[in-house]
Amino acid sequence: MNKSELIEALSQDIDIPHREAAEITNTIIETMTETLAQGDSIEIRGFGSFVIKEYGSYEGRNPKTGEKIKVKPKKLPFFKVGKDLRERVNEGK
Repeated sequence: MNKSELIEALSQDIDIPHREAAEITNTIIETMTETLAQGDSIEIRGFGSFVIKEYGSYEGRNPKTGEKIKVKPKKLPFFKVGKDLRERVNEGK
C-alpha cells in the first residue's frame, strides 16, 4: 500500500472527501516526521514504535577503490513491531 492508496482507503472507510482524507494523512505523517526529527519516539499500541537509533563513527571502505574512509556518526529512524501486529502478520490475517 502506498500513500495514495492509504488516502483512498481512509476516504472510503469513514466516508469523507478525498481532499479531507489527504489532509488528515499528510498531517499525521508530518507530525510523526517532526517528532522523530526532534529525537522523540512514537508509540502506537498494537502496531509498534518508531525510535531514533544513534550510530557512532567508524572506519569503512570505498567499495570501488578499497580506500579507507571515515564514516560520520548518524541517527536513523527504526521501527519496532508491536506484539499484536507481529501476531496478525504471522497468522496471515
